[in-house]
Amino acid sequence: MGMASQSTRYFRWGRVENILSGYEINETMETTRYSDRLTPDNAALLLIDHQVGLFTGVRDIPVAELKHNVVALAKALKVLSVPIIVTATSPEMWGPVIPELTEALPGISIINRTTVNAFDDARFAKAVEATGRKKLIIAGVSTEVCLALPAIFATGIGYDAYAVIDASGTFSETKRITGLLRMVQAGVIVTDYSTVAVEMLKDNASPKAGALYGALDMPFAGLVGQLAGAFAKGR
Repeated sequence: MGMASQSTRYFRWGRVENILSGYEINETMETTRYSDRLTPDNAALLLIDHQVGLFTGVRDIPVAELKHNVVALAKALKVLSVPIIVTATSPEMWGPVIPELTEALPGISIINRTTVNAFDDARFAKAVEATGRKKLIIAGVSTEVCLALPAIFATGIGYDAYAVIDASGTFSETKRITGLLRMVQAGVIVTDYSTVAVEMLKDNASPKAGALYGALDMPFAGLVGQLAGAFAKGR
C-alpha cells in the first residue's frame, strides 16, 4: 500500500464534511516525520479527556502515576512554550478535567464536547489548525478511543501524531494493547512523556533545561537539571 492510498484509507474512515472541508490530503507526502525533528516550534500538545470519572476506571497504569505523568508533560511543554489544547467529553457524565492538570495550566480554556473523536468537534479541529503546527503530541483517556481515534485521524490528514502512552490510560491491558496496535498500524509515532520533552529540549546546555527537568519530576530529574544548569553556566 502506497503512502497516498494509506493516507486516504484513514481519512475516509473519519471524514466529516462540515468540519473538515478545508483539509486536503497531500497525495505526494513524503515520509519526513523522522528527519523533520520534533521541536517547540513545530509541535502542539493535545490533552484529551483526562477527567475525574474516566480516571476511576483506569486499570493499565496506576492512577497516581498517570496523573503525575500527564501533569509533568503539560508543565514541561509549557516550559518550552508549546501550544496546549485541552478538551473534555460530556463532563456532566464523565466529570471535570482532573484538578491537578487545570492547576498546572492556570487560565487554560477547556473545549467541552460530546463527540467521541475530538476531531469531530469543529471547535477542537479549528483550534488545532490555528496552532499552525504539524506535529501533534497527543495523550488521552482512554487509550484505544480518546487517544487512538484522533491520533489515527490526524495521521490520515497529514499531521505527524505522537501518542504519549504513559500519559494516557484505559480500562484493561487488552484495551491498551488493542489501541497501541491500531495506532502503530496507522503510522502513529509512539512515545512517552519524558522522551518527547527532552527530544524537544535538544541541548542540556539550554537555559530551559533546569526548569524542564524539574517539571518532568522524575527521581533523577532534579539532579540532571542541576547538572544541566551548572553546565550551561560553565560554557
